[in-house]
Amino acid sequence: MRPRQFDLIAFDWDGTLFDSTALIARCIQAAVIDVGGNPPTREAATYVIGMGLMQALEHAAPDVPREKYPLLGQRYRHHYTAAQNDLSLFEGVLPMLTELKQRHHWLAVATGKSRRGLDEVLDTVELKGVFDGSRTADETAGKPSPLMLHELMREFGVQAERTLMIGDTTHDLQMAINAGCASVGVSYGAHEPATFAELNPLHVAHSVRGLHDWLNLNA
Repeated sequence: MRPRQFDLIAFDWDGTLFDSTALIARCIQAAVIDVGGNPPTREAATYVIGMGLMQALEHAAPDVPREKYPLLGQRYRHHYTAAQNDLSLFEGVLPMLTELKQRHHWLAVATGKSRRGLDEVLDTVELKGVFDGSRTADETAGKPSPLMLHELMREFGVQAERTLMIGDTTHDLQMAINAGCASVGVSYGAHEPATFAELNPLHVAHSVRGLHDWLNLNA
């Protein structure tokens, strides 16, 4: 077994571990229509994935007045909740996480989801006890603020150079930079991998299997 390079590995959720990118984009578009706004393009809707909900909706729906933001958020949650049971982890995620646990890495989630939304998906038989910690945008600060990574590092007593952030968006990789951590990007989520280059991830994985193999050799 190779020595650990990283003690703490933090994963983004949507688009990195959970196959939800397309649904989130559709729910954002539907919510904007519900409150009378012009629906964003799919590209604009996927760009905001990973941000906190209100920050994301503000960016995706600039023509919607601020007084409608609470309703906009409610309509997004309505559409997402109605379809979330159709979603699942990407194939290969559970074996990857299990092997990382066996190597005694601390595993965490750093996500733009709400605490309630994350707890709902983590409170399943297959995921109970897998993650050692988590932070959500509504209880700390949204990406690319480094706050959620800083809090996780403090929780586990891990230095930045021993922390790895894995995500599918530029928000994830910029958060890692802001926190002084290394990062790995995945190309199968919300953002085009061509946008990752200037953020200097250690690697860009094109599948969960590819991510698993890289972590086995380098984490």
